Amino acid sequence: MACGGGKAKIDPFASITEQVDSAALRMDTLVSATEEELPKPIEADELFDDFVFSFASDEALQLQRTVFPLPFYNMDSSSRIEKKYWKHDSLFIQQSYYTLLFDNEDEMDMIGDTTQTSVQVEWFYLKTRMVKKYYFERKQGMWMLEAINLRRMEKDDDEDFVSFYARFVTDSLYQSHHITEPLQFVTIDPDDEFSILETTLDLNQWYAFCPMMPTDKLSNINYGQRNDDHSRTKILKVNGIGNGYSNVFYFRRRAGEWRLYKYEDTSI
Repeated sequence: MACGGGKAKIDPFASITEQVDSAALRMDTLVSATEEELPKPIEADELFDDFVFSFASDEALQLQRTVFPLPFYNMDSSSRIEKKYWKHDSLFIQQSYYTLLFDNEDEMDMIGDTTQTSVQVEWFYLKTRMVKKYYFERKQGMWMLEAINLRRMEKDDDEDFVSFYARFVTDSLYQSHHITEPLQFVTIDPDDEFSILETTLDLNQWYAFCPMMPTDKLSNINYGQRNDDHSRTKILKVNGIGNGYSNVFYFRRRAGEWRLYKYEDTSI
């Protein structure tokens, strides 16, 4: 972490959908297993965010909630990972933060949706332009990891915005030319922690605040948001893990150029 310094999207995984679905079918065969072997629904299954933190931190639960042999698609090749070769994946919980990407504020309401049955956890690697995607499905009330895909970033993976962002957070001169002045600023009122203060920042004040922004990779939990490459707005939400950090960065594309136009800091 460092100082920053219309068509619907086609599923790029359509070509492997049938193979991924075959993994899902194996989940259905669990009903024929003995009762001792069956994974049990837990309270965290109701909300994906609760589940994914349990999945990432609990090695035993992760083994129970992964469909083995797990399909792993790496570029143009594919393989299946047997349970005995699986290494615990902590996802993003060993960091002090994780990030989320949205096209608009309405999509942010998906975070608390308990009716979801399909969610993907994604990594966008800024330097190598790679994307790693974990497929989770909820079957019989239980979230299960059913496939992983690692591939090169494509245009429909927000490549345009990600390329902009990668430069925005590493090139201070470029950043200064891609911030709207005055910059809208939303924060907690220092005189009343229960009130929100809406004001503006000039460029010098922005650098004085020096908000933390990831520089090497972005995570994303895709609850169903479109992540449309033709969207003119993008929202990057940075959530702290156990530290009360909460920043939201609002970007807008005009005349072919992305600019940060709003910054929200409601950290506690």
